[in-house]
Amino acid sequence: MLPAPATPATDRLGTGARWWALAVLTLPVLLIAIDNTVLSFALPAISEALAPSGQQLLWIVDIYSLVLAGLLVPMGSLGDRLGRRRLLLIGATGFAVVSALAAFSPDASTLIAARALMGFFGAMLMPATLSLIRNIFTEPAQRRTAIAIWAAAFSGGAALGPIVGGFLLEHFAWGSVFLMAVPVMLPLLLLGPVLIPESKDPEPGPVDPISVLLVLATMTPLVYAIKTVTDSGLALAPVLCALVAVVAGVAFVRRQLARSHPMLDVTLFTRPVFTGAVLANLLSVFSLVGFLYFVSQHLQLVSGRTPMQAGWVLVPGLVVTIIAGLLVVRLVRHVSPATVITGGLVLNALAFTMVAVTGTWGSDLLLLIAFALLGAGVGAAETLSNDLILSAVPARKAGAASAISETAYETGAVLGTAVLGSLLNAAYSRHVQLPAELTDSQRASASETLGGATAVAGDLPSTIAEPLLASARSAFDSGVLLTSGIGAVLMVIAAIIAHRTLRQDA
Repeated sequence: MLPAPATPATDRLGTGARWWALAVLTLPVLLIAIDNTVLSFALPAISEALAPSGQQLLWIVDIYSLVLAGLLVPMGSLGDRLGRRRLLLIGATGFAVVSALAAFSPDASTLIAARALMGFFGAMLMPATLSLIRNIFTEPAQRRTAIAIWAAAFSGGAALGPIVGGFLLEHFAWGSVFLMAVPVMLPLLLLGPVLIPESKDPEPGPVDPISVLLVLATMTPLVYAIKTVTDSGLALAPVLCALVAVVAGVAFVRRQLARSHPMLDVTLFTRPVFTGAVLANLLSVFSLVGFLYFVSQHLQLVSGRTPMQAGWVLVPGLVVTIIAGLLVVRLVRHVSPATVITGGLVLNALAFTMVAVTGTWGSDLLLLIAFALLGAGVGAAETLSNDLILSAVPARKAGAASAISETAYETGAVLGTAVLGSLLNAAYSRHVQLPAELTDSQRASASETLGGATAVAGDLPSTIAEPLLASARSAFDSGVLLTSGIGAVLMVIAAIIAHRTLRQDA
């Protein structure tokens, strides 16, 4: 008698064990999402402690996303080859250790190097979590629920960032925002080997260093060009970076098409459902991050709330995001995923429209309602778009598909801040009226951002500070009106694209 075929480790997991594994897998996702928003609150304290130059301060923020964006696809492919759990645990260990070192950086250069290493190890975490979920939850309804929880950890972390950051910075030094990685990663390192089964591609192709370099040469210059153009305007350096990204991207695609074992199956993008799901993923994150960019500033600098208080205003939207992500798992039993995702993007458009229509007379309550609408849309669209991306490929290729999903997420996050943020800052600069009594350095600072104007006003007598703050807040609200209108239009376009692509047969 022939022996029974071996049962994959994931198939031997009981239902309870699968959900415990998911609980552990959400920890790095939650941490990275919090880290994306908490750093901005620590920048004033970092500036005071390390005295970085303006360029160094930008690199402290940007180097993480530049490294992360360039390595997501290679790390996803590496996880398929070496084992996703193995890569996850390596990434978690490295991320925790480097975060602890970053917390005690003696100067800005050391912190920049630490942030680059955090991006390196973070790229191991991101695709591994989603690809492991794809292999642990093979039943479609359970997988959608698991992805809904995973997506909620992302949006939840983004909203919790101000609360966590506000608490830590009010009670501890700036390094505490990095040190929190250690207690969060510790349960993953202790329980991961027990609860999470290993999975990999049983027939991986050969390692292709040239493809890895081409991905890096595509994503890193592209993200840098976006950030530089939106911060400093059109110049030679970002244009050259964009050209390098295009040339490297074309070369990467041609190489993948020519190889019998490509690092990334780019033919997936010929499938309308896959491409539509990736775009829905990217634009959902774009809307969330772009909305958070201006609403967090409004709550603190216009409404006068502390970071923690501003974070609590966003909590109802976070709860709605989680509920919406879970409800769509049941909803798609009766309504097609294309309809649900399209509806989610329409809700995003309605949220931006509400802010644009209410304008300067809008209240914090209206912002809360708008963010709840946005949360419902993001929760629905993000959950199902990730599920469609993963279900489009066999389980053994989950790492590469997850990397595409994570790259879309990271690109959406970069664009959300870069595009809407730069438009907001440009509108602010055009409309703010500065008192004649300001010095040149004060005028430069107050003319760039509302935060700069608020800081300058703190050193001025009330007779000058009050008109400056009134003008700055009015200028900021005019920028919010512009960006909200653009955000609404973009979400309507995204809904039309989703409706036309996702309803086609996969």
